[in-house]
Amino acid sequence: MTTSTEPSERSRFSVKHLTAAGPAAKKVAGARRNPSVVGYEENAPHWLRVVAAWSWRTLVVVAAVALVFWATSRILLVFISVFLAFVFTAVLRPLVNLLARIMPRGLATTISLVVALLAVAGVFTYVGVSVAGQWSTLGDRFNDGIATILTFLEDSPLHLTVTNDDVQQWLETGQQWLEDNSAAVASQALSSAGSVALVFTALALATFCTVFFLTRGTDMWHWFLNQLPLRVRESWHEGGEIAWYTFSGYTRGTFIVAAADGVLAAIILVLVGVPLAAPLAVLVFIGAFIPLIGAPVAMAIAMVVALAANGVVDALVVGLGIALIGQFEGHVLTPLVMGKQVSLHPVAVALSVTAGTLVAGILGAVIAVPLVAVAWAVFSRLRHTDPPTDFDGEPEPEVEPTSEVTEEPRTV
Repeated sequence: MTTSTEPSERSRFSVKHLTAAGPAAKKVAGARRNPSVVGYEENAPHWLRVVAAWSWRTLVVVAAVALVFWATSRILLVFISVFLAFVFTAVLRPLVNLLARIMPRGLATTISLVVALLAVAGVFTYVGVSVAGQWSTLGDRFNDGIATILTFLEDSPLHLTVTNDDVQQWLETGQQWLEDNSAAVASQALSSAGSVALVFTALALATFCTVFFLTRGTDMWHWFLNQLPLRVRESWHEGGEIAWYTFSGYTRGTFIVAAADGVLAAIILVLVGVPLAAPLAVLVFIGAFIPLIGAPVAMAIAMVVALAANGVVDALVVGLGIALIGQFEGHVLTPLVMGKQVSLHPVAVALSVTAGTLVAGILGAVIAVPLVAVAWAVFSRLRHTDPPTDFDGEPEPEVEPTSEVTEEPRTV
């Protein structure tokens, strides 16, 4: 009995690799002796096959992501323009929807764009007028502040002595460096002029796209969905809705929070008596769009101006006031305005900003968080997850199977 079953057992295990193979694979010459013909390798352990499968799939994904980044870098102007168009659309869309109730949507879009341009031009005009009116006074107070700082350093325990001759020598050294590197400075100025032209080009293209996004954005999205296969349209539609909900919520929320930060900073600077309060408030407003980096940089600049103009006490007051604004923003304004539209852990925000800065500089720091927030929101909506496990709690008792009779499906 034993001797009769051993050959059959051996033959059954020898063709184990052919159980999942099709008829064509079984006919391949040598398939019975070469398991790799049909993708089964008895010599490799299971864990190694799993790791290898995950490895090549991970390499393909990394290559695809790298290809996307490379393609984006080749059309960076188009990418920035479209991103700005999405930002403008997210900010202006509520106003356009409100005006569209009483007038045609095209006219509502035109009025909204004109109002936005007038608001931006008014802010910059006010900043320019305030700088021109306070520049001479600021120069005198800045010199007095520098003298106060030098005296403070000399009377400190470090006894750092900096005389006017030292300052004059530093200025002469800087002037000599400019003369020696005039060609490099000139080329840098020309490249900066080219960058300014690119900025205006990006703004013009972004404004052009914003007009169509505001007037026919829904129709454009539906047209795109209809170009896709029918089986994936619902998933794309659901993912697009949550992506726009997250991006528009983040953009409008950041704009509102930044405006509140700028107004509060202006109030503090005016109360303390710091010159150039309007430009510094605008700087705080712009810094709020750069997570983790913008607010500290704006605070440091405001403190330096306050220190040079009014002294150490006012500088500390300004720094403390802007720090309190940051706490108010993080614990009150941001949760109140954004809610759960952008649910990213602070660690994820820090890593996103750092990675964006390393990849694309200041532009990467600005766009990293909204892109990661959108990607995570879409992934969270479309994925199918199992119920969470409470690892700290006691295991739940097993449920005994019931003896109820279930109705079998009927066959047609």
